[in-house]
Amino acid sequence: MHISITSLLSTPLFCAVAVLASQATDDVSTLGTEAAKASNQSLLWGPYKPNLYFGVRPRIPNSVFAGLMWAKVDNYATAQENFRHTCEQNEGMAGYGWEEYDVRKGGRETIHDAGNSLDLTIDFVKVPGGQHGGSWAARVKGVPREDALPNQPTTIVFYAGLEGLGSLDVSTESDDPRGFEGDVKLKGYTSELADFSIDVTTGPESNEHPEHVHPSYEDRPLDRTLVSSSTVPLEHTWQTKALLFTQMKQAVDETVGKYGAESPPPPAQVFTIKNSPGDGNMQFVQKIFSGAFEFDVLFSSGSSPGPLTSETLTSEIKSASLSFSERFKRILSPQSPFNTADYIEFSKSMLSNLVGGIGFFHGTDVVDRSAAPEYDEENEGFWEETQEARARAQPVLEGPKDLFTSVPSRPFFPRGFLWDEGFHLLPVLDWDPDLALEIVKSWFSLMDEDGWIAREQILGSEARSKVPPEFTVQYPHYANPPTLFMVLEAFIDKLDAKEESAQTYREDNESLQSVYVTKPELGEGFIRSIYPLLKKHYFWYRSTQGGDIKSYDREAFSSKEAYRWRGRSVQHILTSGFDDYPRAQPPHPGELHVDLISWMGMMTRALRRIANTLGESEDAEEFKAYETAIERNIDDLHWDADAQTFCDATIDEYEESVHVCHKGYVSIAPFLTGMVGPDSPHLKAVMDLIEDPEELWSDYGIRSLSKQDEFYNTAENYWRSPVWMNINYLVLKNLYDIALAPGPQQSRASAAYTKLRKNLVDNVFREWKETGFAWEQYNPETGKGQRTQHFTGWTSLVVKIMSMPEVPASERTGHDEL
Repeated sequence: MHISITSLLSTPLFCAVAVLASQATDDVSTLGTEAAKASNQSLLWGPYKPNLYFGVRPRIPNSVFAGLMWAKVDNYATAQENFRHTCEQNEGMAGYGWEEYDVRKGGRETIHDAGNSLDLTIDFVKVPGGQHGGSWAARVKGVPREDALPNQPTTIVFYAGLEGLGSLDVSTESDDPRGFEGDVKLKGYTSELADFSIDVTTGPESNEHPEHVHPSYEDRPLDRTLVSSSTVPLEHTWQTKALLFTQMKQAVDETVGKYGAESPPPPAQVFTIKNSPGDGNMQFVQKIFSGAFEFDVLFSSGSSPGPLTSETLTSEIKSASLSFSERFKRILSPQSPFNTADYIEFSKSMLSNLVGGIGFFHGTDVVDRSAAPEYDEENEGFWEETQEARARAQPVLEGPKDLFTSVPSRPFFPRGFLWDEGFHLLPVLDWDPDLALEIVKSWFSLMDEDGWIAREQILGSEARSKVPPEFTVQYPHYANPPTLFMVLEAFIDKLDAKEESAQTYREDNESLQSVYVTKPELGEGFIRSIYPLLKKHYFWYRSTQGGDIKSYDREAFSSKEAYRWRGRSVQHILTSGFDDYPRAQPPHPGELHVDLISWMGMMTRALRRIANTLGESEDAEEFKAYETAIERNIDDLHWDADAQTFCDATIDEYEESVHVCHKGYVSIAPFLTGMVGPDSPHLKAVMDLIEDPEELWSDYGIRSLSKQDEFYNTAENYWRSPVWMNINYLVLKNLYDIALAPGPQQSRASAAYTKLRKNLVDNVFREWKETGFAWEQYNPETGKGQRTQHFTGWTSLVVKIMSMPEVPASERTGHDEL
């Protein structure tokens, strides 16, 4: 076989933007209780590099990180492309993700790598103890799939790196250049973690390794563990796959030089690193197996009572699984008709992938601080002016900054999204209130002096590597739906139900997940600590996203409560979250957007309730006045009597204010945000629209745009027909609230709630079973999952939907069938 092995591994390193260093901030709760500190310490370590199939780091900038890479190495032509590391959309996966995961204890991730004919199981656990966040361990098991060749060779690489100051070296003694026969031990130190060690075990005796008769076996036997140590520039440490290929190339060059390219050794032996253990900020540990395999990675904090062992890991795996199942049953167990084994397994997986997708990000972001006057979008034709202004702007790197957040999708969107995060945290708030609030606090810590938070958080070179350059720049006049306030309002609900909520979490036998609920005074203290930031953020919206009432002689209860998204182009309002949803044509500076005023109503209501909880009576009165004015103006400015729906408004060629009506998610925004209640005179029309199969209703959920709209299923068709789980959850929640409240639409809402809940869950479940993935959106005609796969962000709201109760029988009587 004639092949140029050298060319296979000539992958160049990518250029990276230098990450500015900063001192780690003290992320321990300032509320002054030992319980709060212990809760925070239990969150230190985790698989907080969600862009990787398995990547571990602490919530400390410029610290230690670790991960895995693997590949089937039975063929020269495909070996390099078989290496797995970062989660990707099109890598031949039959499904992957966390079956069980609790951020404080650990869990199990399974990876069905059809392309490599390998099923991988990674049990990850955290063990508390000491002064530095405790220890952690991972058990890695590989089993060839049914279509694998006998004795399939697999190479797997564990690596550990150091992003900042400290030390990391191989402490296991070995003079054999061919590799290690026993366990490999790394030792390290950083100022935040103090001393630590990492043991990579050989695994059980059942592990087998490839055999061959090539003469090179004497130089590099495949039953040894290879360790390569190197020092690389800090800005390149995240490029571990490229660094591995660079290491392999050195070994390949030696092999080719010695044996020639005409009759090389088997691929499993060629695709290896050179055994060169020592000091360095990057440590690669490579193993080569034949058939099934297993080994452990044991990270032991030097301040813990003792080092972790494989025996301890076995015990902790069982304990973590039992704890997860018992806790899940108490808090988020699916309710009828989803209380069967299949749905329970599905719900556990969806919750685990949501929580297992939480990441810690550190680095600079790219911001346009030009404050160009065109960004006010006050002139006709403003979208052309803003495009020119963006083209001549010179964005700057700001930071570095930190963010603790869940992500929409590990392969496609491994970064923070402001409007997604509020939806992510709704089930997390039920599961682990303190975790949800820690994430809320992290987001609000990103606020600038004006009250702006960038809607997309792309922090550092690693995060930017997954984003097209034209989307990396953030603009301080761009908003996003303020969904974090939904989470805070839901937390206020928990505080209002103090005794019931506290009892639920006391029964958990562990206070780590529930300090702010079991001790409501601490919960109120948390809210008070961020209250100034909440107000600053709110008034930033009011000052930057305001709409014009006075200039166009619009009649409304209030002359101030009108709103318009900035960042508009002809076909898109990305800032609204509804991207390509049809809007007024052409754009006009006199536009008013019904979805934005609805979000402002929700935001105002949440702040009013927060102010009441904190005893800030003057603030509460002020917010109540805004809330009333918004409620009245939603009707005065946006209700269209002829179309019987809420509509955007714009200015026509006669300088008159007119409605632009596209029935769908935007037109039901007042309902979605709770601004249309059981007594609203418009509720019947909203229900008519939602329930009509020729408008929004489908067997798989509520469509984003009416079937009758001229733009239905056209152009990009992103928000122009598909079913989205986040909006369907809001529909369902508000149907439930109406079903429990006396009113003319009560029984009708009950019936719609019951049918929609079943349609949504059954479809997401069916697609999960058939494809192995949750999806970004679902086709309204077929129910098929679309766009991004492994979308375990807000699609995981299905967990909360399954845990919602059926409407009591007394509320279901007397309704008509849909």
